[in-house]
Amino acid sequence: MRASNTLYELLENSINEFGGNVAYSMFGGEDVTYAEVGHRVEQVQRMLFSAGLNAGDKVAILSSNMHNWGVCYFAVVTAGMVAVPILPDFTEAELDMLIRHSEAKALFVSDKLFTKVSKETVAMLNVVIRTKNLGIISQRVSGEGVGRIPGPGDLAVIIYTSGTMSRPKGVMLTHYNLASNVNMMYGLFPIDEHDSMLSVLPLSHTYECTVGMLYPFAAGGRVTYLEKPPTASILLPALREVRPTCFLIVPLIIEKLFRSQIYAKFTSNAFWRKVYGNDFLRRQIHRLAGRRLMKVFGGRLRFLGIGGAKLNGQVEQFLIDSRLPYAIGYGLTETAPMVAGAVPAMPRKLGSTGRAMDGLQVRLDNVNPETRQGEIVISSPSVMQGYYKNEAATREAFTADGWFRTGDLGYIDEDGIIYIKGRLKNMIVGPSGENIYPEEIESVLNSNTYVSESIVTQQDGHLVALVHFDKEAIEKLKGELMEKWEITRDDWHRKVGEWNAKKEEIKQEIMRYVNSKVNKFSRITEVVEEDTGFEKTPTQKIRRFKYSTPGGAKPAGGEDAAAGNAAAETPHSTPEGAAADTPKKGE
Repeated sequence: MRASNTLYELLENSINEFGGNVAYSMFGGEDVTYAEVGHRVEQVQRMLFSAGLNAGDKVAILSSNMHNWGVCYFAVVTAGMVAVPILPDFTEAELDMLIRHSEAKALFVSDKLFTKVSKETVAMLNVVIRTKNLGIISQRVSGEGVGRIPGPGDLAVIIYTSGTMSRPKGVMLTHYNLASNVNMMYGLFPIDEHDSMLSVLPLSHTYECTVGMLYPFAAGGRVTYLEKPPTASILLPALREVRPTCFLIVPLIIEKLFRSQIYAKFTSNAFWRKVYGNDFLRRQIHRLAGRRLMKVFGGRLRFLGIGGAKLNGQVEQFLIDSRLPYAIGYGLTETAPMVAGAVPAMPRKLGSTGRAMDGLQVRLDNVNPETRQGEIVISSPSVMQGYYKNEAATREAFTADGWFRTGDLGYIDEDGIIYIKGRLKNMIVGPSGENIYPEEIESVLNSNTYVSESIVTQQDGHLVALVHFDKEAIEKLKGELMEKWEITRDDWHRKVGEWNAKKEEIKQEIMRYVNSKVNKFSRITEVVEEDTGFEKTPTQKIRRFKYSTPGGAKPAGGEDAAAGNAAAETPHSTPEGAAADTPKKGE
């Protein structure tokens, strides 16, 4: 892979070197070579110029994943314009607000998402182009715009984070921010033209865009996209046929798989619990499950990147035992996104995000001498230029000496391995001044069979766990109780009292389980059910401020850093802005 200083160089290098190779594929559909990508980029640029767009103008991309997503992205940035990828899960009002705030003059949009954009916003745009066939949906302006070859310091993209504490902020990344991150990734885990990826995460998310699109394109690899959402019935046949060597997922996918297919089975009765409780036998079970999963993934997998949120420790131990080639990383939208990574060839340290990549520096500020923990701050060529039209937030994001403040608490061991403890703004101070990290307690909570997701908050000086029960586990339990009570579902109403008592029993079991796993000042005093689930950001992170105080009042303080723990888009073993918008290890 040739190193690049701009995305223009990256595109030209790859077209010249890999022209006849397939760059993008639609599963069961069209293949597009590197050379054809180049032709389509020129076609799209002509369409933008003919609508009066010039270098420096903003162009929004609101589209599901497909081969032409990358075409549109490259067409914009290599003409000296600024791409504004927008997450599909923003609300209609938010989409209109972001398109207007970015001052976009054009929009690339997929068919289903076009209905989410208001007629008023469409009427303001010079041109709207359909991503599926690169046809013009509407054009208001005709003219002859002019592009330019961008330089390393030119703005390439504005990415709006889905902050969990306030309104989205537009992260400004230059050509060199993105190109340097791609270059550094090659030093962490090299790939080449023989590698194949299957894409299931949104390309509008920094993790998937940089690691899952720009990086394989720079190395000559092939990326396959799905026409439909990656449900099991869609994903499994695709894995069998594509047989990817690299695959990027979020923790939720592997955690659900572990809990439903492994943990639930081997804790279903006293015999299996005894077998699974034996360390040696449990490792052998995990190893056997790992072999089967490798076959499910197609048999060629050498990099399973997990990012976008914190990975559960129990699930990571399974991955270690299973010998699956998994990777955990740390990154943020503001760092384009990768900062650190633990890749398959490295020795494993449970709960870590690996070392900082070569070419950047990581340090801790305001270190607690007792815990050795401090805020992670970063100096890197991939650190953003700031937040678009938000000078106050930009100033707050940097230290006096110009290092980027991640907002993540962590520590670095003697081997240079980074561990993420949690978000600074999420940290709870205990009654005796102890630092309590709700993410760590939530990780234990979420490992319980009956818990789908959770939030730990402080109420009246006590730690309370808000939990949303796992639907499948609850339905299975209801079935067992109906059989025991010898009733049908139609008669369930007669057992409401007994069912409520059973749920209270489950809550007590959850509380005992969690409190046996955490230190004494992190013990919860109550478990409260959230019937409808938690309100989420477009990157599916819980909007914590809605639940952080009684009554849902928003706490004092600013917005979360838009991070994403990458390979692990922020573990955090993955945060959002870490291989996050935070992991927060990894958007």
